[in-house]
Amino acid sequence: MAGMRILHTMLRVGNLQRSIDFYTQVLGMQLLRTSENPEYKYSLAFLGFDEGNPGQAEIELTYNWGVESYDMGSAYGHIALGVEDAYAACAKIQAAGGNVTREPGPVKGGTTVIAFVTDPDGYKIELIQRKDGGASLR
Repeated sequence: MAGMRILHTMLRVGNLQRSIDFYTQVLGMQLLRTSENPEYKYSLAFLGFDEGNPGQAEIELTYNWGVESYDMGSAYGHIALGVEDAYAACAKIQAAGGNVTREPGPVKGGTTVIAFVTDPDGYKIELIQRKDGGASLR
């Protein structure tokens, strides 16, 4: 439908600060805003690149107080980020303590260079090398 856009993707996390640290310090996102809801016992953090909405979609991290882990299930795939150089991005991620789970290289059956990293809760993040760069990992 005209006028629709993706605003955010929500991930449930077991430790909000650990996840904020990963997305900001390892992937270079900005912490855009947080909120607390004591009545319903959850906290939110919104992260993104280039000030987030409306220019780019954001990631919403949801911490349900007292829940330290979740089952991933078999339906979740990954979040994808555009990068100028997947090799350099992976080197920066590893230097910052991040976990590269698929080294950069061409996608099977194609020429696009991709890599995968995993966040502290086990969510997969695909890095796709793009000529226009997409978002940059700072």
